[in-house]
Amino acid sequence: MQNYRPAKLLRLHFTERDRYQSKPLYEAIIEKCLELKIAGATVFRGLEGYGDTAEIHRTHILTHDLPVVVQIVDSDENIQRLLPAVENMMDRRNTSREETRLADMDPLVR
Repeated sequence: MQNYRPAKLLRLHFTERDRYQSKPLYEAIIEKCLELKIAGATVFRGLEGYGDTAEIHRTHILTHDLPVVVQIVDSDENIQRLLPAVENMMDRRNTSREETRLADMDPLVR
């Protein structure tokens, strides 16, 4: 039986064009998560979407500007450690947080 502990799910919303120090923003965020030993992070590319600017982001013939969502899960304490770095990377603060539970996985059990 798996044990669960309280955790936070942080979602970051931006587009493929967003960059941080000349690299894609999602790559910089994942690298920061690894550096801070965050429990888990996943990048999702959307088909189409819009946000606070009401500009629709989708694939065009000449450009690609698809929406991107990065989901990060860890303890509230670790998410709080990560937030200042992530907020510094993002021009617009389009984030959401919610309560979740994180399963303690035994790495030997598959």
